This record gives sequence, C-alpha cells and structure tokens, in this order.
Amino acid sequence: MKKGGDFVVVVLLILRLRVPMAKEYAGSPKIHQIESKRKRLTWVLSVSGLCILFYILGAWQNTNIAPISNSTSDKLSKAACDPSNTVTNTRSATQSSSGAMSLDFNAHHQVGINETAGGVHKFPPCELSFSEYTPCQDPKRARKFNKKMLIYRERHCPPKEDLLKCLIPAPPKYKNPFKWPQSRDYAWYDNIPHRELSIEKAVQNWIQVEGDRFRFPGGGTMFPRGADAYIDDINELIALTDGNIRTAIDTGCGVASWGAYLLKRDILTMSFAPRDTHEAQVQFALERGVPAMIGVLASERMPYPARAFDMAHCSRCLIPWYDNEGLYLIEVDRVLRPGGYWILSGPPIRWKKYYRGWERTQEDLKQEQDAIEDVARRLCWKKVIEKDDLAIWQKPINHIECINSKKIYKTPHICQNDNADSAWYKKMETCITPLPEVSNVEEVAGGALEKWPERAFAVPPRIRSGLIPGVTAENFREDNEMWKERVAHYKKIIPPVAHGRYRNVMDMNAGLGGFAASMTKYPAWVMNVVPANSDKDTLGVIYERGFIGTYQDWCEAFSTYPRTYDLIHASNVFSIYQDRCDITYILLEMDRILRPEGTVIFRDTVEVLVKIQSITEGMRWKSQIMDHESGPFNPEKILLAVKTYWTGEPEQQQQQQEQQQ
Repeated sequence: MKKGGDFVVVVLLILRLRVPMAKEYAGSPKIHQIESKRKRLTWVLSVSGLCILFYILGAWQNTNIAPISNSTSDKLSKAACDPSNTVTNTRSATQSSSGAMSLDFNAHHQVGINETAGGVHKFPPCELSFSEYTPCQDPKRARKFNKKMLIYRERHCPPKEDLLKCLIPAPPKYKNPFKWPQSRDYAWYDNIPHRELSIEKAVQNWIQVEGDRFRFPGGGTMFPRGADAYIDDINELIALTDGNIRTAIDTGCGVASWGAYLLKRDILTMSFAPRDTHEAQVQFALERGVPAMIGVLASERMPYPARAFDMAHCSRCLIPWYDNEGLYLIEVDRVLRPGGYWILSGPPIRWKKYYRGWERTQEDLKQEQDAIEDVARRLCWKKVIEKDDLAIWQKPINHIECINSKKIYKTPHICQNDNADSAWYKKMETCITPLPEVSNVEEVAGGALEKWPERAFAVPPRIRSGLIPGVTAENFREDNEMWKERVAHYKKIIPPVAHGRYRNVMDMNAGLGGFAASMTKYPAWVMNVVPANSDKDTLGVIYERGFIGTYQDWCEAFSTYPRTYDLIHASNVFSIYQDRCDITYILLEMDRILRPEGTVIFRDTVEVLVKIQSITEGMRWKSQIMDHESGPFNPEKILLAVKTYWTGEPEQQQQQQEQQQ
C-alpha cells in the first residue's frame, strides 16, 4: 500500500463484510453464542489495532520531506565570488536546487490543482523594459502629479486596469548577489547596469566600476574619509555602542553606506530615498544587503509609527527642513523616540567654510541655519553639540517642559486627538505629536527601553501599558517561544537559512515581531510589515524590540525595486486579503520583489495554500505543501516555494521569438 489512509479504508470494508450486525436475544446466552462473541471481539480489536498501526506508518512515511540541499547554497556562493563564472553555472545551480526538493503534493491532500483552479494559467514574461519597474513610483506616471512639495515622487499606484499580469524579468546576465558581508562592498554590474552615480559622484567616492562589478568604498558627500570614519566622529559626540541606540533612519540615504557601516555597531538603519535622477540608490542599497525603501518627505507621513527610531540622520539630503512651518522636522519629531537624536551634516552646517563650494551666499546659509535652529527650539529639542561638519539635537524624554514652553512659542501647537501611529496615506500636520503622559520630568514618556540586545525579548512598553488590545506580557512570551520553534523548523527544511544564503528577509504579516527576533542569530535582517488595515497595530511594538518595518496594504505594490529580497515569510497573509483583492496580484508582486532562486514560506489553511500553489505553478515557481511543525493534525499547513532562475532576453531576440510563436 502506498498510503496508510488507503489501507485503513480497505480494512474497514473487510471488517464490514466479515462482521455481521449483532442481534439482540432475550434470556441467557448459550455457550456457542458466548464463544462467537469472543471471536468477533478479538477480530474487531485486532483489525482496529492494524488500522491504527498502518495509519501511523502512513503519516510517518508522508512527513519525511527532503530539505533543500545545503549544497545549493555552496554552489551559489561560489558562483557569486568567482568573477570568471558564467550565468550557465548559476542555471545549473538552480536546477540542482529545484531537484533537491521532493515536490510530492499528494502526500496528504487528494485535491487536484486542476479541479480547484480550472487548470494552470501560465504568466508570460513582461518586456525587458520593465526590468526595474516600481509600480507605485513609476517615473512616467509621476509626471501627471503636482511637483509642489515633491508630491509627484510620493506613492501613486496604478489603477486596476493598468496592473501588469506578467512576470518582471531579470537582466539577461543576472547573477546571484555576493553573500554578506562581501556584498557590503561589491555588487555585480549586470544586476544593476547604471553607471550614473559612479560618474556624477566620482569625487565623493560613493561607487566605482571595476570590471564586471561595482565597488562601494563607503564614501559620501559629507564623509570623504569614508562612512566608518564619519561614524567614529559621531561616536565621539554621542555614544553609539552602549546599546541605547539600536534603530536609525537615514533620510536621503544615497547608496546607504551610513547604514551599511552602522550594522557592525549593532545599529539597524532604515535607509530612505526617492526614486529620482540618481538612478537606483535604493536598489544599490538592497543589492548590498542593507535595509532600504523608496520614499520621500513630501506631503504625507513616512510609513512608520510614532516613537520608532532612536536616531535620525541627514547628510546633505537637501530636504528644506525649515519650509512649510517646519513640516518635515515636525515629521522627524513624530518618528523619533523620546530622548532620540537628530544628526545633520551638510548645508547649512559649517557654512563659513563651505559656502563657496556650495555656491551660496553667507547670508543665505546663515538664514537657513537660523531657521532650522528656531524650528528645533519650538519642537522643544535641545542642541547637544555642533562640531566641525556635524550638528546634533536631542528630543526631550517627555513633554512636561514643552507644554510650559508653549506659553512662549505658540507654534507649532501640540496635536489634539491624533492617532500618532497612523501613517498610511496620512497627511503631515504642522503640530507636535503628543508624547504619552508622565508623572514627573525624569520619566521617559511611553516607558524606557532595555539596551540592545536585551531589548529584543524584553516585554515592550506598549504591551506593558496595555496599548495593544488583547495582548499581555504572557501572550508576548508565548509568541516568542512559538516563533523560536518555528524558525528552528525552518532551519531543518531550508538549511540555507543558517548559512547566509538569505540576507534580505521580509515578513509580510509580522505580528509582534517574533519571527524577526528568532532570526537575529543568523546573518540576515528582516523588513517587518504590518498590514495597514490590520485589527491590531503592532508596528510600534516591533520598533520597541529593536527591529525595523513599515505599514503596507498588500492590495498595492511595495516601495522597492524588483529582485530585492532573498526570503519572504507570509504567515496567514492570504486569509486576510483573499476577500479584499485578487490574490493573483499579490503573488505577482511577491515574484517582482523576490530574487531568482529566492524562497517563500507560506503558512495558512490547506484550502488557501492549494489556491496559492495553483497560481504559482504558472509563475515558474517550484513548491511543496507540507505539514505544520507540530504534525499532520494541525489544520494550518506550510507551503514552501522557490522561484526558479530565468532572465529576460535582449529586445531583438525577444521580438524574433514572439514572431516565431
């Protein structure tokens, strides 16, 4: 018998034929009747025992699933580090990785894909011109919107009728990126074929072209000696390595060298830049294995909760901080934690030395700095220090003195009845986001945080104070234990998790951040996404744990370039969205942002996973449904999927193939 379940059915049929229904008899039973009943009872017990035995054997047989071979990871890393290697090597590695998985869907579920989905729909590749398509930051669509306050660079997603139903192709010579930490300094030219920054920013040492690869020397406009030396300069002014500063945001990040070099100091940075004339800044950052998002300070709030970051940074980011009544500095104040720092270098700081190089007058630059200083005072910030090219301000730990100062500084006033965490398509306001009330001037508003790394598993203040409905400290601890078990299981079924194969990881429905916390032991970082329409807003909790993330409506595209994530974790995402929008477009979006040979872990009911699998079959993914880590009796299942390696064809060759077809 192939399956224990089939054997059980057969045995039960035999039992039905062998054992007639017993009749009731009045009076005392005769000896032969007693003997007959004993035989029937023995037969029933024997057959029942066999049924149970074969069911257990069948279940055991079908849960022995071959993990993805670790040899795949080794082959990929060798291909990435050997400049003489060709794309052919990568293709062969892909074939071996696909073959390493035993993709037997029939293990427990006898529902055919064709029966549920009406056949597999094959999605064609998009034209090669869409290789770097960013649906909600498309430059062509952006031209239709107002340039005032850079509104045209904000998110403007395509209407339903303009959504692409094709697969975004990788460039023809695409290779798997370098593994971390080598990727911090190198990227393949063919993966992001843009020389603009290497020419325009040549003297600033942002990026250099060396043969078939880019090299990132770590330079920046305001740190010609390199990001490492620049960070050391900051460390002399405020302590960066004592565990108090863990999360940072870099507005106008360039290629994210500041964030890249902060990582070795255990500081996790959200690098943030628009899609503009400096092509592919954020794409370069993510290719390097550094957290980044496409974004801009324009008219809407940044998609992060209040009191999220321990430190904010602008190095010649050219944001007009003093304009619009200080609107952008007010937004930085919203996302900055009590006691957090804002660091500014570049115009107008040290204008007496640089004004000629900046091609601006001394009077103009002095007025700009005076205006920034004035806004900072009105926000109740304290200027910590200005030394050489750096100026640093600090946000107060509470608003007791700030409320008193409003008798002197009438504006900006403190916002009334505002959900400070609301940040999905929410317009910025020229009022100060209120901090939670405290009883004395020494108390940290909202609650003090543990130092890193204890912060990762300490009960976050938002949970301690009961701000997350239905979530207690005990729930939090149980959630941590659950995700430790789940990530340990992932390590068994996809061993490359523990070997650096996956650097950029996304959790599409992050909850309390337990998955990210359990991934801290591996050389990876996690973009924690909290659905914007979620019943519980937990993103503030995630930041209090020392992790980063964003709000997102998965009926729309994510603010990133194609091929920027190695591993995507999707726990119960589709149960949330299957009645809100067509999940086909969510899966196509996942395909867009997933790198070739990247992996997706879905967790959901078997009905939802069957539907997902039927769609991904047409997306050139290889997948397998397997049991929950607790065993086959749990109704939640796991779908493990791998995006196969393929690339776009050069335009001329693609046109010839289309004509032949």
